[in-house]
Amino acid sequence: MKFAVIVFPGSNCDIDCYKAVQSSLGEPVDYVWHTATDLSSYDGILIPGGFSYGDYLRCGAIAQFTNVMAEVKKAAEAGKFILGICNGFQILTEAGLLPGALIRNNGLKFRCHSTPLEVVNANTPFTNQYSQGEIIHIPIAHGEGNYYCDEATLSELQDNNQIVFRYADDTNPNGSIDNIAGISNKAGNVVGMMPHPERAVDQLLGSEDGKRMFTSILNAWREQHGAAING
Repeated sequence: MKFAVIVFPGSNCDIDCYKAVQSSLGEPVDYVWHTATDLSSYDGILIPGGFSYGDYLRCGAIAQFTNVMAEVKKAAEAGKFILGICNGFQILTEAGLLPGALIRNNGLKFRCHSTPLEVVNANTPFTNQYSQGEIIHIPIAHGEGNYYCDEATLSELQDNNQIVFRYADDTNPNGSIDNIAGISNKAGNVVGMMPHPERAVDQLLGSEDGKRMFTSILNAWREQHGAAING
């Protein structure tokens, strides 16, 4: 399985994502600049955290217009696995690949600490190595992580099992509606989340609970391509 880590001017978690793939999976991974016009050789696409284009206008508002995001949309339509983390989640909502929006934390402060998450949907390509309802510990680092959507969209997310993670134990750090920390598209192949699993792939980092997100993706890809791998 081959991964792309998308790099925008202002990305600062691209190295973390690259190293997480290397250390967790040992699979091929490339940095891909925002000017790229072809992602066809990649099976998994990671859109990392940071401050793309300085977060001018709104977080992710400029990044959505780059060449590479047009290719990310094609990859999503083709069913490839796409994970947007923090600023990557913001970019996916701005690009229309995920519903809703990320707005300022309700306390108007940047929050940076480990956070307990409930695995709400363990049947996605990104969570198949977790148990339903499991509590995991993943760090956050954001000032605009307050997930918001209207009531109709929220009902749709709930009805379609598109809520992947919630902040657990009444620890909602940003005011997100329904304690939402991560969601998927209807097809389940695109996930956005505010917490940083790439910063939790080794106990030396304080938690290795994020490692299973990466092994889940590889597991899903292998299941999808089992015949080709085995023969």
